Order: sequence, then structure tokens, then C-alpha cells
Amino acid sequence: MISGKTRLIAHLGYPTGSFRAPMIYNPYFEKHGIDAVVVPMGCKPEDYPDFLRLVFKLSNIHGALVTMPHKVTTMALLDEATTTARVAGACNAVRLGPGGELVGDQFDGEGFVRGALRKGAVLSGARVLVVGAGGVGSAIAASLAAAGVGEIALFDNHAATMEALAARLRRHYPALIIQTGSKDPDGFDVVVNATPLGMAEGDPLPVDVSRIAASTFVGEVVMTQEITLFLHAVRERGCAFQVGTDMLFEQIPAYLEFFGLRTASAEELREVAKIAY
Repeated sequence: MISGKTRLIAHLGYPTGSFRAPMIYNPYFEKHGIDAVVVPMGCKPEDYPDFLRLVFKLSNIHGALVTMPHKVTTMALLDEATTTARVAGACNAVRLGPGGELVGDQFDGEGFVRGALRKGAVLSGARVLVVGAGGVGSAIAASLAAAGVGEIALFDNHAATMEALAARLRRHYPALIIQTGSKDPDGFDVVVNATPLGMAEGDPLPVDVSRIAASTFVGEVVMTQEITLFLHAVRERGCAFQVGTDMLFEQIPAYLEFFGLRTASAEELREVAKIAY
């Protein structure tokens, strides 16, 4: 039940068809009697800067989840940002500070790393390929660097975006080997699809799957279906993998803490979630 006292958490992105967070947060809130609701709000890129400021003028706003394509844009709209968000160059959570300032953080990368470790991936010293250097790819790369990987190779069709991420990683992690410009997955311990490829029917695969070894751990960020064509292909090769929603479940506890709400384990969230594809 939504009342006049319900705290609003805006889920900002465009388009909204792939949003899964409301199907996790809202059943969890209902179970524990938390008077809050996550509401998808589709906002086109050209309208987003003005809309973000306006939505935080609402008297019942509690915070915002930020997703594609607004994570990078949000950074320039904040009054404060955590180190993780600055390294990633992207933000996926915003709340009001005590003086009404917009405070941002980034949890995509933390969710990805938690999920990978839980599934047995070895990250310390690993060679990692991250395809996609936008908001989610930048966050994953930043958290992988913090987790102690030995090398990160980046690829993005937008060279300036890719090189900017590489520069931030080199600045904050000078001992880390950084390569750019190739998406050949041969020889990597971990391969991550951090692009939207797979969201639309007919999308090409993000990398040449025939070049991925069976021992490689593969991560996906697309959530339009659990087993994307990419994951189906790497599963056929015998790879261990992580589905897109795994990253989401693993980061939600950090989100709840950021918003000052009752936190939960990933297992509890999975039990109450009502995800549909």
C-alpha cells in the first residue's frame, strides 16, 4: 500500500523495459513493512539534467537509483561523490545530504565483484577483459582494480570514453597493467560484457566466443533475460559465468545501507524477489 507517508525512490533511466530493481526492492519492502517504494521513471538523455534536480525537490523523495544511459551524466550534477564513483566516472545512487546537497555513490562494480567471488572466481592477480567503458563498465573496472586484479584490458567503440577510463585507472592504481583497444578474449581469466549488446533481438555477440577458454570466468550485465545469447554461448564452451541479475542482487545490500534502510543478504533478496522477463 502506497500512502502519503511513503518514501519515494526514483529509478531513473531510459528505456525502462529492462528494469528489474522494482521487482526486488518492493517485495522486500512489503515483507518488512518498510514504507518506501521504487518507481521506474523513464527520462530521455536530453531531459535528464533538469529532471534529476526537479525530482529531488519532491518533499517525499528518499533517493534515486540511476541506470543507463544516465550514470556518467550524473557525475557532473552532484555536489558530492565518493572515491569509487570518481574512479568509475559514473554514479548509480543519489541521496540528499543533510544540507540538501546531492550525494552520489557507485555500487555496480561492488555488486559484480561480490557475485564473482561468491561463485569462486579468482580475482587476485587475474587478467581481465572488460568490453564496454560506459557507466557500468567503468564501475566494474574500478572495483576489479580495487579487488587486486593484475591486468585490465578495456575495449569500447568510443575511444575517448575508453581512454578516459584507462587514465583514471592509471592515476589511482599506478601498479595495475592497463591495455586498451582490443576485445580479443584469448588468454584472459575473466571476461565481462559491460555493453548493452544482448538487450535487443539480433544484437551481435560482444566478443568472439570461440576465443574464450573453458577456464575463463564470464560476467554479463544485460538483464532482459537470464541466459543471454552470450551466456548461452560461453556455457556451451564450459565457462563458469555470472548472469546480469547476480550483480544486481549483490549490490542491493550496499544500496539499502546508503539510503539508511534495513539491509539484507543477497539470499534473502532472491527469496522475496518477483522477477519476470
